[in-house]
Amino acid sequence: MHGAGYLEIALVFLLAAVIAVPLFRKLGLGAVLGYLAAGVALGPQGMQLVRDPQRILGASEFGVVMLLFIIGLELSPARLWVMRRKVFGVGGLQVLLTAAVFAGLLIACGLGGKAAFVVGAGLALSSTAVGLQLLAERKELTTDFGRLSFAILLFQDLAAIPLLVAIPLLGGLKAAHTGVPMWQTALQALGAVVGVVVIGRLVLRQVFRVVAATGMPEVFTATSLLVVAGTAWLMQQAGLGMGLGAFLAGVLLADSEFRHALEAQIEPFKGLLLGLFFMAVGMSLDLHLVLRQPLPIVLGVAVLLAVKGALLFVLGRIGKLRARAALMLAAALALGGEFAFVVFAQALRARLIDAALHDELVAVVGLSMAATPLLVMAASSWLAAHPAAKDKRAFDAIDNENPRVIIAGFGRVGQIVGRVLLAQKISFTALEHSAEQVDFMRRFGNQIYFGDPSRADLLRAAHADRAEVFVVATDDPETNVRTARLVKRLFPHLKVYARARNRQHAYKLMDLNVDGVVRETLHGSLELTRGVLEALGFAPEVAADRVERFRAYDEKLLAEQYLVHDDESALIQTAQEARRELQDLFQADAQSTPAASGEPG
Repeated sequence: MHGAGYLEIALVFLLAAVIAVPLFRKLGLGAVLGYLAAGVALGPQGMQLVRDPQRILGASEFGVVMLLFIIGLELSPARLWVMRRKVFGVGGLQVLLTAAVFAGLLIACGLGGKAAFVVGAGLALSSTAVGLQLLAERKELTTDFGRLSFAILLFQDLAAIPLLVAIPLLGGLKAAHTGVPMWQTALQALGAVVGVVVIGRLVLRQVFRVVAATGMPEVFTATSLLVVAGTAWLMQQAGLGMGLGAFLAGVLLADSEFRHALEAQIEPFKGLLLGLFFMAVGMSLDLHLVLRQPLPIVLGVAVLLAVKGALLFVLGRIGKLRARAALMLAAALALGGEFAFVVFAQALRARLIDAALHDELVAVVGLSMAATPLLVMAASSWLAAHPAAKDKRAFDAIDNENPRVIIAGFGRVGQIVGRVLLAQKISFTALEHSAEQVDFMRRFGNQIYFGDPSRADLLRAAHADRAEVFVVATDDPETNVRTARLVKRLFPHLKVYARARNRQHAYKLMDLNVDGVVRETLHGSLELTRGVLEALGFAPEVAADRVERFRAYDEKLLAEQYLVHDDESALIQTAQEARRELQDLFQADAQSTPAASGEPG
């Protein structure tokens, strides 16, 4: 295509993305499946608007490179070092075990040993683009299985490098068709990695400081793209994956002051090119082959997802994931990967496999990528329909027979209360309904008891009848109110102080005549406000006075609004009146003492 042809195809791509992606997300199927479907519709198997999807696929792989750069920005070198056991331990086991199992199955089906090894290793690789995009869409990249998924994908990208070097040798050809010895190829690869690390450490930050000083956003954007493209090109020249270079550059800039600016500059390009990559994968699917040989292709996809998923589930459990998280790991990474296309193409050139097997393998991997969004959705829906069984662990025996204070809920709020009481040598009993939180806090030497504080038998076992004060610090409003109600009914002598999430929660506690209701975000918000006023030029004592007066006024307003809290129109009216009254109060104060106010002029 030339001239207008490029413009037309760009318009078609954009139109397909604008139509397909929102539609599929509206249906709950996710953006990835929308891009894949749009690619199928535009490609040789659909409307034939694009007849050579391989050219599009090659160009759009830069989106995967940008994705790895942004992921690198989220991982400082220190965090990456912490992940080394997951990357090389679990990741290494995944590649070796999966490749061995698939190689054994292929040998049993009559494929030669060398070909079976290469195909098995290719099938062991998962799609970095699809897997990470799905996790990012679902905001699960920072979960325990999201982090393990990334560690496994990172090792797979590293493992693809020696595999691509070995394929020509297994086929009896010279390495990389150049006659270069393998040791020299490995040395070049190591030199490229060291070069990126050294240059990144010494040069990149200085370059971005100089560029940022120009105050020209377009130059900063161009520099960001240059860093990504330059490191990717350097790694490609050394025979490594382009994404590895971009990832390393991102890691080296993760601790810099430019991290968020870089992410903002690269994100739009990454999103567009990654969408184009998924479309190109959709265009590459040979639906005619699937229709001609539906049984072997569908069976191949099923075997790939089932076998690889089962191994990933086991490895997830080895990696200390809970069964539910291991299931999500298996669903997200059981698919084939984009590197498999390259591996199978190399194997075809090295005459390890024939053209028919190559086409079947490409179809299996492509369909597995298309099926994965649905598989992740199905796994997530099943887990939602079958919530984790509540811990059957028995309540702890409580040996503190004379507590002065009982704290129900030992999370962020309860811990602070407990630390202050401990420092004053005041005896207290801490109750927590989360077994995980109990085990976690005990590792730090805290005396804490497992049990549901909204149960009467536990409160009696905790000797609430002998205590003086009861602190309700549970974070769930319903449990919080239920506990407060039970305590006021069974132990009316106790002074009850309760944590409230918001005003509506506070009103429910006030209905119970709780002695003290503390809104959890109020004091932190007021401290933040005080800092903001000082930053705006208010004298510290004036800022503190303004904040304290607001706190007192808001407490008074809370008591007044409690009387009408079940009447929404009255609440709205009192809130509007209070806003005007507060403004008039501060304005009158500022006018009466302008010289001493310390307010910015």
